[in-house]
Amino acid sequence: MDFPDLLSRFANAAAANDGAAFSALFTADGVYDDGFFGEYKGRTAIAGMLQHFHDTGSNYRWDFFDPLSDGRTGYARYRFSYASGMPGAEGKPVVFEGISFFAFRDGLIARYAESFDRGMALAQQDFAPERIKKVLLKLAARQNAGPGAQEHLKRFG
Repeated sequence: MDFPDLLSRFANAAAANDGAAFSALFTADGVYDDGFFGEYKGRTAIAGMLQHFHDTGSNYRWDFFDPLSDGRTGYARYRFSYASGMPGAEGKPVVFEGISFFAFRDGLIARYAESFDRGMALAQQDFAPERIKKVLLKLAARQNAGPGAQEHLKRFG
């Protein structure tokens, strides 16, 4: 598998809102774990998630850097930008950087996950501090519900 080529097809399909091409990069039971919207499992759900992106923003660009893969997993830094379509933030440019994780099976993406500063993305849309806090607390609760986080948290009583 040519990981840089896959990243290019991934980014281009995402920017073009080509749900068919984007979801075809995933296994039939593949998972896209979006940093804002949560997990989407299966090609139909992943294509729907991409449509949700485009319902809440426009003019997407996704650049990947320093890709590393052994054919089973892959990592790449990225820079992502778009114009917000969220109420009260229409047209505001949003740019953030993060790291993508890919797990592969049979040359397709079995799982995609990412890590980025969600607060930075929300602040660029001039959301009120209370709204940013509410979103970040919801995301923290989702993260902390997982077994890995529970292992960390249990020592605090």
